[in-house]
Amino acid sequence: QVQLVESGGGLVQAGGSLRIACAASGLTFSSYAMGWFRQAPGKEREFVATISRTGNTVYADSVKGRFAISRDSAKTKMYLQMNSMKSEDTAVYYCAAALGWAGGMAGGYDYWGQGTQVTVSS
Repeated sequence: QVQLVESGGGLVQAGGSLRIACAASGLTFSSYAMGWFRQAPGKEREFVATISRTGNTVYADSVKGRFAISRDSAKTKMYLQMNSMKSEDTAVYYCAAALGWAGGMAGGYDYWGQGTQVTVSS
């Protein structure tokens, strides 16, 4: 049974930093591209960042230069380091796994976590 479990969400002040993590189990981690998406209240889920099996990364323009995605195959974990945070980063952040590659397309991901709340206070 595949499980993706996010952790590390919380409340942070604008301009601050936060790192969230996704622990994956039940799948061959090295075979999957991993991604982060987020959904703010009243808005659709949007792409944040993705990392390929070999470590290539793609970011949404809104987070480029502020966020960094990484993965640790030994721990089967993925991370999102968020810096210079803004109030518009407030959302539930979801971890996702795609066999092969899905880029920024949510429909291309095979498995999803339950999400972790990130709130940025201004």
